[in-house]
Amino acid sequence: MIEIKKKSVLIVIDMQNDFLPGGALAVENGDQIIDGINKIAEKFFNEGNPVVFTQDWHPKNHASFASSHEGKNPGDTIKGIYGIGPVLWPDHCVQNTSGAAINERVQTKYGIAIVRKGYRQNIDSYSAFFENDHQTPTGLSNFLKGLGVKIVYICGLALDYCCYFSAIDAKSEGFEVIFLKNLTKGIDIPENNIQKALESMKNAEIVIIE
Repeated sequence: MIEIKKKSVLIVIDMQNDFLPGGALAVENGDQIIDGINKIAEKFFNEGNPVVFTQDWHPKNHASFASSHEGKNPGDTIKGIYGIGPVLWPDHCVQNTSGAAINERVQTKYGIAIVRKGYRQNIDSYSAFFENDHQTPTGLSNFLKGLGVKIVYICGLALDYCCYFSAIDAKSEGFEVIFLKNLTKGIDIPENNIQKALESMKNAEIVIIE
């Protein structure tokens, strides 16, 4: 188990049923990281460091869904729609459905907050910090700064989307960022997206723990 620095937060990204095997937008082997996430969340909790969970929380007919665009299928690229893309998704994490629920195996009892994102109809929100316009904040940054947090640890789903954008935005907000790669799983859409995300984080001086 890693040593946790003081003034740190653990952000557990989108461990929801729709992103786990059998879900609408399943990340392969996404369930295999649950036990590890629970262990590190417990460690943060026991050492007095905060844990925050995030939750995709889309309205019906969200603009990121392929079903909202005539002739489009999940995985198709989309261009020219501000705050949506680069690809379209199957309907997933619709508000107040079982698919949107954080999986029951995930120990949310260690958390102090759940940040819901992607709830505006016409814009997506991969990051825990900003929506995809890169301007509209979720409020998480100011919340963490109010707690005196300096270092952000990130884990969850999916590596190359919500985890990646959360890490990049945390860095841009002035936090030191530690990315727990073994406690994430990726989608890799488009092909090689995972590798691009990892290289981008390294270039941004984000610490990636293998």
